[in-house]
Amino acid sequence: MIINKTPLKDCYSIEPRVFHDERGYFYEQFNEQIFQAETKLNVKFVQDNVSESKFGVIRGLHYQQGIHSQAKLVTVLEGEVLDVVIDLRKNSPSFGKQFSILLTSENKKQLFVPKGFAHGFSVLSKTARFFYKCDAYYNKESETGIKYNDETLNIDWQLKDGEIIVNDKDKHLPGFKNAIYF
Repeated sequence: MIINKTPLKDCYSIEPRVFHDERGYFYEQFNEQIFQAETKLNVKFVQDNVSESKFGVIRGLHYQQGIHSQAKLVTVLEGEVLDVVIDLRKNSPSFGKQFSILLTSENKKQLFVPKGFAHGFSVLSKTARFFYKCDAYYNKESETGIKYNDETLNIDWQLKDGEIIVNDKDKHLPGFKNAIYF
């Protein structure tokens, strides 16, 4: 796997080395030793999650706060999403900055999202199956987020207004200026 730095501190995109033959393909999705050697981060994943969404769905921007904060390794098993992260760590040189990447079942790219980041994605294909590993267990009481259409962040989700589908909870999240920072 090839690990690439993003403009945000401690956030990495990962590209697998895919081996094709007449049977199909094979690739190593994650290797802890390579990840630690390249990033100098020691992350132990404890929970895997899968979601399926239809075109136009925006999930996020979510994060867990306090001791339940989560680092995530995200990828798309089927379909295509625009994945977006925002650094909420006050002492980080990339505080308040955002990064987006196209994750597809074709490119097989992954994004490592460190603790202290808000995370979300928009579905750009008919459906998408999204997979993510977490280094801490989900805790409902620690869950919070930032409104997907916050004017300060001005995220281009690559969807038209009439195409966007957001659940009620995400519509009522606070804006970036009222977010809980790390």
